[in-house]
Amino acid sequence: MAKTKWAVDAAHSAVDFSVRHMMIAKVKGTFHTFEANIEADPSDLTSADISFKIDLSSVDTRNKDRDAHLTTADFFHVEQFPTLDFQSTAIAKTGEGEYLLTGNVTLHGVTRPETFNVTFEGAAKDPWGNEKAGFSAAGAIKRSDYGLTYNAALETGGVLIGDEVKISLEIEAVRQA
Repeated sequence: MAKTKWAVDAAHSAVDFSVRHMMIAKVKGTFHTFEANIEADPSDLTSADISFKIDLSSVDTRNKDRDAHLTTADFFHVEQFPTLDFQSTAIAKTGEGEYLLTGNVTLHGVTRPETFNVTFEGAAKDPWGNEKAGFSAAGAIKRSDYGLTYNAALETGGVLIGDEVKISLEIEAVRQA
């Protein structure tokens, strides 16, 4: 298959995260609003061009007060930094349908290279004749690398919020004409 444009089918895609809370549990959340520009041959992603944008105000941790706090200057500061952006810089094949995707992540005014594991899940035509491709991605970033340092010490030792944020994406994309 040749390199073509693909659009994210948001109704069948997800951007999720988890972070340690109080050193004993994990808080999970999702972002409801995101978009991507993908030019790729799904059967060989090594030459793909991928950019991704997440609307940080769409954060949802199933707690409205926490979500509101996450949008403030203590965390994302969405008034000044409304999005998390990703631009691919290199893709290396590591196995059948498996890749390491490296790119620049921009969050909270800081741009850093990050690498994610990507799996090509397959391709198929939907009942209406649209060509679809599925991808999973997983990785982690450190909040402190992006100046997101809000925290509180715990009486029993440790901190309220972990530094590592695990990120997972499930993307279904539709081939553009």
